[in-house]
Amino acid sequence: MPASASISRRQLLRGRPLPAPFEPRPPGAVSLDACTGCGDCVRACPQQILSIAQDRVILLPRDECTFCGECARACPEPVFGKTRIMGHLVAISGDCLTHAGISCMTCRDTCPEDAISMRPRIGGPFLPEIDGAACTGCGACIAPCPNGAIGIIERNMADAE
Repeated sequence: MPASASISRRQLLRGRPLPAPFEPRPPGAVSLDACTGCGDCVRACPQQILSIAQDRVILLPRDECTFCGECARACPEPVFGKTRIMGHLVAISGDCLTHAGISCMTCRDTCPEDAISMRPRIGGPFLPEIDGAACTGCGACIAPCPNGAIGIIERNMADAE
């Protein structure tokens, strides 16, 4: 559900608000409760993919994260842990050109971890599949996607450890 979605009438009448939308964090960010929103990590990021929103750091999926660790080194608060694992993975939506019968392998070609493979199918172009264990969540495949069909979903951190 998009972040701009409002509460439905049914949710209002039942007293069930929408869950907060998932906001991607920089690699290794374990506790955003400690984030003061100072922006030191944003200024330190050489890829310029970090921003401050609602007094917390968020990752903007517009370029690839190189896991350089500059954000963690610049942060004066206990926001970052020792491991550099993203709290998210990428996911390919139904807007992928392959679902419209158009052959496209841009996501596979740009993935530095080879986490995206193409599954053959009869009567149509190959379909992209993401290996969740191999995906680092770096975002290298997001910007090059010609149809904007790649987004971010929250990673089950129990699986990542």
